[in-house]
Amino acid sequence: MSDQPSEASRPPEQPGGADTPRPPEPPAAAEAAGTPAANEPGPSEARTAGATPADTARPSPAQASDGRRQRAQAAQQAGQPGSPWQHGAGAPAAKDDGMTARLRPPPPPLIRPAVLGSVLATALLSALFLSDGLGVNLLIVAVPASLAAFFAAQAAGRRLRPWTATWAVGGLALLAVPALRDAGWPTFLAVVSAFALGSLALHGSRSWPGVLIGSLGLFDSVVPGIIWGVRGIRARAGGSRANWGATLRTTAVALVLLVVFGTLFASADAAFAELLSSLMPEASVGAGPWRTLLFALGLAGALAAAHAAAAPVRWDGLTVRPGKPRGRAEWALPLIVLNLLFAAFITLQLVVLFGGYDKVRDVTGLSHAEYARQGFWQLLWATLLTLLVIALALRWAPRGGTGDRTLVRSVLGPLCVLTLVVVASALRRMDLYVDEYGLTRLRISVAAMELWLGVVLILILAAGVFGARFLPRAVAVSAAAGVLAFGLISPDGLIAEQNVQRFEDGRSTSIDIDYVKDLSADAVPALDRLPEPERSCALRFIQNDVLHDDTPWYATSWGEARAKEILEKRPVKGDGSDCYRVGREGTGDGYEPDDDGYDPY
Repeated sequence: MSDQPSEASRPPEQPGGADTPRPPEPPAAAEAAGTPAANEPGPSEARTAGATPADTARPSPAQASDGRRQRAQAAQQAGQPGSPWQHGAGAPAAKDDGMTARLRPPPPPLIRPAVLGSVLATALLSALFLSDGLGVNLLIVAVPASLAAFFAAQAAGRRLRPWTATWAVGGLALLAVPALRDAGWPTFLAVVSAFALGSLALHGSRSWPGVLIGSLGLFDSVVPGIIWGVRGIRARAGGSRANWGATLRTTAVALVLLVVFGTLFASADAAFAELLSSLMPEASVGAGPWRTLLFALGLAGALAAAHAAAAPVRWDGLTVRPGKPRGRAEWALPLIVLNLLFAAFITLQLVVLFGGYDKVRDVTGLSHAEYARQGFWQLLWATLLTLLVIALALRWAPRGGTGDRTLVRSVLGPLCVLTLVVVASALRRMDLYVDEYGLTRLRISVAAMELWLGVVLILILAAGVFGARFLPRAVAVSAAAGVLAFGLISPDGLIAEQNVQRFEDGRSTSIDIDYVKDLSADAVPALDRLPEPERSCALRFIQNDVLHDDTPWYATSWGEARAKEILEKRPVKGDGSDCYRVGREGTGDGYEPDDDGYDPY
């Protein structure tokens, strides 16, 4: 692809002659006029590829008039706020009715110095802070990356909309989970969800395909973002070398002053030297390749975010055709039969749902564990399959008029309500099981999943009453809010708290040391309440990880710092020889001692 400007961006011909040269238009003027800069190809190149050099150099009067009219229209649009997909500073889109024209936006304007500075700051902070683990450093790196995207979107003429702000604030809030919790599994969920929300904030998707694909759409901007950044740097460096030289000299002088006076102050005061050593990342030759890789990843990620903010792919252009409408009887009869089946099942469940363990034993003859194992997973799958049935039913629902809409609501509404009762029954079964055998990571995870499915059902019911326009984004918000809440409640801390409380109340004769000793540092405040030798046995492995870990402050979570403070005041006792018999009396974790030892929970 040529780096010459498009025909629409060339100035009109001078009256003095067609061969009279004219100075090129400055980049700032080109951006203000809404045309691509000299280093960015225009979409009209494909139409002029077969023209002769003379035709290209000498546009006809009609072509010159069209060029002036296009520039005037683009300049007028650049000064007015537009739709989420309107880019006043971009080039006009190609005249193509295919899939690419619906998805691909106009080229972004020339990259601004503020964007370049934010991108460079993101890369430097990634290399300095992300090599030692995850903690508050993720928020430190995300701030300049967000600024790069904001500056790029502002230069492209995009406006901040409420849903965009919702995605952005939610993504930054999710990055607070690694700073607060030491457990790796909630941190992983939070980081992945933060990436998805950030991608949605950049693309502004609203349909089901747009939300699903837009949450991963940032990957599509990696290569275009790098190319965009390289072209912008070349254009900026070629036109303002004096400014670049002044910037480099200023940065070098500031670094020299910091190093010289920082060294003097550190040698003069031991406390100041310790403060500097704790704040500054440790630099070593061995970590050089890893930090270089982090620098490159931070640079590419920030450029991708900025490019997506300036020229987001229109993932909402991907549409799914609705299915062929069915007749009322053909569509409604199977669902009515399913509703009757749900009603029959729930009628029997209501007897034991709120009756407690005595009612369960009288009606079924099963224990807590047997009753919970018998049906929880089946009810979870029933909930998932019901959501699939609702989606397929809406695809082939009759769409003739008001009567058909009433029929759809009267059939699918009761199905959602009955499924909510199934969700309540599944959660009640899990509650009985946890009350008998305690809480584990798998139990709290599947219970949270079942609870979120219930929220989705409520959103579907609301969409049936108020309209389904916001349903895709509402479901995405509910998922992100669930992940955030899951991380903030500290699952490992809640697991330890529940098991310790059962031990203190006498509901359990022992505590499963083999399980709780593998929890993260978030569990230390609860496990610290155990008597000896249970306390030392539960905390021995955690103490080895916490007290002998030299992780810097920016990669240390608040949960780990709190655990370290507790264990420094009250370290574990003994050598661990008593731990072989502690926690192994009576029944194990959810299964009888004479079975095969397998516990699906």
